[in-house]
Amino acid sequence: MEHQELWFTAVLNSVLGGPVTALLETVGIHPHDPAHPIPNHFAMQIVVVAILMVLFWWLRRGLSMDRPGKLQQMFELVVEGMGGQAEEIIGAGSRRFLPLVFTLGVFIFLCNILGMVPGLDTPTDQIYVTVGCALVAFVYYNLAGLRKHGPVHYTLSLTSPAPSMVHEMTHGKKITAGGLLVLLPVLLLGLLMFLIEVVSHLARVLSLSVRLMANMTAGHNITLIFFALIPLGAPVVFEGLHIFVGGLQAYIFVLLTMVYLAGAVAEEH
Repeated sequence: MEHQELWFTAVLNSVLGGPVTALLETVGIHPHDPAHPIPNHFAMQIVVVAILMVLFWWLRRGLSMDRPGKLQQMFELVVEGMGGQAEEIIGAGSRRFLPLVFTLGVFIFLCNILGMVPGLDTPTDQIYVTVGCALVAFVYYNLAGLRKHGPVHYTLSLTSPAPSMVHEMTHGKKITAGGLLVLLPVLLLGLLMFLIEVVSHLARVLSLSVRLMANMTAGHNITLIFFALIPLGAPVVFEGLHIFVGGLQAYIFVLLTMVYLAGAVAEEH
């Protein structure tokens, strides 16, 4: 459920509300409030993107091989840690996936902790945002699998173990009409496995998005409860816990994305 309109959202709606409403209506979407079509979670993602752009600009501006600053050292530590993790999970050639995985992880982490800033909100407690992040991971690892193995081979991998069974039963020879009848159960098994794999892959989107949203919503609600019960002292502890949970959830999201990438580009395909 969306909260009351935030100040930054109000600014965006006052400047871009009209054009956004017109654009949405041209594609058949009619906002509930045409004067305020931009929701808080969308505005907060714009804030996060702006923070990332400034942060990376500042980082690049101060890059140094001889005297790296603290910000550069911190990012180098994160990138090296992610690189080592990716190499363990995905294997050789995993470094080419780091730009997307790193960017996704940093984006989710900043979204997770943005609500700690007064006047701002946590966009990842909205399912629209977490589904978007999950779809990015889903599309990316499937594209990586298609690029590595080709459309035919990658699609056939979803029918496993049917292809290997067909090869063993035919010994690579041409299939006759009688042989096709013998292979029918195997082909039906392949179709069944394909449907199961498709459902399994789609369930990953649901799993990634709901896990992230549920944890961030729970953390946000717990913090609000303790702010109401104990206004001083205790909330500081829970804010620290919120940062920890935000980082942990971003790490889990990235880790699962690496696992899915490893499955998509595995050589046994």
